[in-house]
Amino acid sequence: MTISRRDLIKVGLAAGTAVSIPSILRAQTAPSAKQTVRMVKLGELRVFDPIWTTAANTQDHGRAIYDMLFSLDSKFMPQPQMVGKWGVSDDRKTYTFELRDGLGWHDGTPVTAADCVASIRRWGQVNAGGQLIMARALDISKKDDKTFTISLKEPLGILPDILATLSGSCLFIMREKDANRPATEQVTTNIGSGPFRFNESLAKPGASFTYDRNEQYVPRSEPSDGLAGGMIVKVDRVIWDNIADQQTAFAALQAGEVDYQESPPADFYSVIESDPNLELQVLDNAGYDMILRLNFLQKPFDNVKARQAMLHLVDQEAFMRATYAPERINSVSSIFGKTTPYSNDENTGWYKKGGNPEKAKQLFEEAGYAGEKVVILQATDVADIGNAAQLLAATLRKIGVNAELAPSDWGGIVTRRANKGPVENGGWNMFITTWSDYLLGDPVSNPILVANGDKGWYGWPKSDEYEALRAKWADVETLEERKALARKMQAIWWEFVGDVRLGKYVGPIARRKSLTGLIGMPQTVPMWNMQKV
Repeated sequence: MTISRRDLIKVGLAAGTAVSIPSILRAQTAPSAKQTVRMVKLGELRVFDPIWTTAANTQDHGRAIYDMLFSLDSKFMPQPQMVGKWGVSDDRKTYTFELRDGLGWHDGTPVTAADCVASIRRWGQVNAGGQLIMARALDISKKDDKTFTISLKEPLGILPDILATLSGSCLFIMREKDANRPATEQVTTNIGSGPFRFNESLAKPGASFTYDRNEQYVPRSEPSDGLAGGMIVKVDRVIWDNIADQQTAFAALQAGEVDYQESPPADFYSVIESDPNLELQVLDNAGYDMILRLNFLQKPFDNVKARQAMLHLVDQEAFMRATYAPERINSVSSIFGKTTPYSNDENTGWYKKGGNPEKAKQLFEEAGYAGEKVVILQATDVADIGNAAQLLAATLRKIGVNAELAPSDWGGIVTRRANKGPVENGGWNMFITTWSDYLLGDPVSNPILVANGDKGWYGWPKSDEYEALRAKWADVETLEERKALARKMQAIWWEFVGDVRLGKYVGPIARRKSLTGLIGMPQTVPMWNMQKV
């Protein structure tokens, strides 16, 4: 396939915007284009609070401007980040953490233990692993300005792993006055202590957001390793350009107007590979699972028969081929993904290549489906999810389901999916998302694998039997015991149908070859370490 630039829509994007940056280390000049990276992320950044939503863009925004107590290295082991020293008592019930030197907020005030305590408590309201910590906590309190403790009712050996989790909302440390806001209310300021500052004066909602290097940030002395070690920023500025149309974004990448495109269409892979200035790069080798979330609170999917119908209806190969290159796709029938140690085949008799629409139609009839409207949230600016939503609607209509697409940009879906009400009041019945296959091996913190009803993630699946098993995971010590537990959990999950898997894919990003140093980790694209050459 050959595509010339005249075949694509052109966009005129400025290479940089002049703005003075106060610094005792550098002259009062704007960053040069050579030290400015322009990125096209997947979907518009609409929500800025990384505790309020798990949206990938919001988590990446959080990773730029905030910092974490612990971060995962390239072997997925938790390493201290904001923490300088830490220890655990002999009875393994009390953890003591001391902050490292040099931590300061973008407003010039120092980071304190009180900020950490408030941030843990807020995050613990929404993150599944955080909820576990809060349930076991006797006390979380500061000892002095740099030291705080977590005292537990019983040992929790994976506590550092939970503090470093990439699953769901990450534990980004906020100022105490921001973290004191309930987790159900969005924090509206963008003041962190991380390696980038959010440039409010250059914020152009719907067009672009700008991040400037935080000159006062003191990185750790260890080498960069995954998300751990020294977070050294090697560019002056990063601009997220919101270009909804992927062809237009690709034209900008070809023209050198942007440096990075998060999800280039598969049709363009050959063009990218033949362009001497462009390169495809896989940042998450485990790939992503495409997942259909069903609203348990509203008809028809408040009925288990209707949810089971969706298991039989889906033709995974068709959904994957609708967007991805054939060599990059696979089927997935385990709730623990395809690549994790816990992936298994328990209770997967429903899976059939090509799907089973007749069985699905029968189950909808048994559920008492009476033709009510079924609303599918459709992302208009995320091609793979948008294509899958269209195919889903067409597939449902073929078996007599009154499927209706509700198109909006991804930012709109991030907001709307939090609505628990009926479709008449702005609610929904189904939406599609993607999740790192690797992170599906973490049922402690991953919201996708939680079934605690309206306290859980969007769709609000509920199964007390499943949750009783999931609660054991944190205390199981051997791999074999966890594998056995995973089989029991999956057997129940596919009975009540907590969600539906649409397939697995490995998707690359596209970048100009002049942009190097991107860190490959699941579910996130950190902006430190990258540089333009």
